[in-house]
Amino acid sequence: MEHAPIVVHRVSPSGGRRVSLRARGRETVLGLAHSDPDVIEFLRRAEVPDPDEVVLGGAPSAIEWQGEAPHVYEAEPTDTDVP
Repeated sequence: MEHAPIVVHRVSPSGGRRVSLRARGRETVLGLAHSDPDVIEFLRRAEVPDPDEVVLGGAPSAIEWQGEAPHVYEAEPTDTDVP
């Protein structure tokens, strides 16, 4: 099964999503993104062609959004009964 070369991982409990690039059998972490512009910049630095298009909609087979919906970077607040 072929995996997307770009992975935006689940939102961390403190917010943000790790972004990694799969190439030549290795996965390299590019950074922790807190917004779409962060992901675009990481991809630009990794010399991914047309990073805006990849992130904002034109290449669903190139990017895998794990966990939460795409473009969500903040953790859901926990449901607590703190007054």
